[in-house]
Amino acid sequence: MKKLLIILMVLFLMSFFVFSAFLSRAGENLPPADGEKFWTYSSKTNPYKSWGMWPDHETMHPGHSPHGAYVKLYGNDIALKAAKAGKPMPYGAILVKENYDKDQKTLMETTGSGQKYSPSGTPMQVGKVGGCMNCHSVQKSRNWIFTEQK
Repeated sequence: MKKLLIILMVLFLMSFFVFSAFLSRAGENLPPADGEKFWTYSSKTNPYKSWGMWPDHETMHPGHSPHGAYVKLYGNDIALKAAKAGKPMPYGAILVKENYDKDQKTLMETTGSGQKYSPSGTPMQVGKVGGCMNCHSVQKSRNWIFTEQK
């Protein structure tokens, strides 16, 4: 019995360390919070347009100020999996929003991961943009997200 407990303890500890190592590497290929590097990642390395659409934004959706009149909202696999399960956004979750003019064709800007880009991908604002943070702070308990997560 004592031997069995020791074996189970060793297996538990091994599992814990393997799982911890997996978690620490889960987001290691993610871009840093740098405007150009994030744009390269989200438009070339892992193009956001190949990600899924946010659960309640499967098509172009009416937007609200200060975003465009219409928006498209994409999420990477990590974000979508958490959203569909109704879970908080884990490390590595990324959302990208395209903001369109009233004609639903003119791309005004793209936002994602604390960055704001022109239609050509030039970083316009990076980091913790004050206007974004101030507005979204009222949703802090909901992962700073205004949309539904299921």
